[in-house]
Amino acid sequence: MKLSTPEFYVVIPARYASTRLPGKPLLDIAGKPMVVWVAERAKQSGAKAVVVATDDTRILEAIQQYGHQGVMTKPNHASGTDRIAEVALLKNWPDDAIIVNVQGDEPLIEASLIVEVATTLSANSEAVMATACHAITNKVDFLNPNVVKVVLDAKGNALYFSRAPIPYPRDAFAIELELPLNLPAYRHVGIYAYRARFLKQYATMQPSEIEQIECLEQLRVLHHGYKIAVSISHNAPAAGVDTQEDLDYVRNVMR
Repeated sequence: MKLSTPEFYVVIPARYASTRLPGKPLLDIAGKPMVVWVAERAKQSGAKAVVVATDDTRILEAIQQYGHQGVMTKPNHASGTDRIAEVALLKNWPDDAIIVNVQGDEPLIEASLIVEVATTLSANSEAVMATACHAITNKVDFLNPNVVKVVLDAKGNALYFSRAPIPYPRDAFAIELELPLNLPAYRHVGIYAYRARFLKQYATMQPSEIEQIECLEQLRVLHHGYKIAVSISHNAPAAGVDTQEDLDYVRNVMR
């Protein structure tokens, strides 16, 4: 049975500061700032509202110039989730509202992925968050610490996220360092849906040791005993922009 698409909002956190690409949200791609492309993709999802949450007036002005909605948020948020929680409060969205976090450096994101994550959360009443993953099919990605892995339980909820190769195929790797064909290895995709009421709780939750060790914010949620539903996407999403090489690739695609 096909699940009906729920009503949801999209918030796009966009900070000006970036270590590798200063002013990243405003970098030009085919004549428009990167964050504008992200907002346009998000609007294609059918979201009730798409809001860019920023701490810089230059980003706000760029967004408004193209007819998109933006909100100035506090400059000292520790994470994008905290910034989204502030937007939900400022907008007075209801506690049961579903809010999807779309990163401001994902100009190639598919609208269908946004809908998929919102629908996954709507269909899982036990979960306070939802995210996505896709299959890992090569050992290079499996062993790469920059590729975040997720292991799922029988109901499709996250058991753990890690930069380490999990689940580790002990017997197969003892013979040769190749991935077994049936290994349930999944790459985590950094898109999240939240229930608005949980965002308020998240702001009061203490960071966990495992979150700080792995540098993975979502581990705070698991550490405190909450469930994160995970959608398995059949297609790997397009890469985000973290480096100059990523930017060059996206510019070529947009041309």
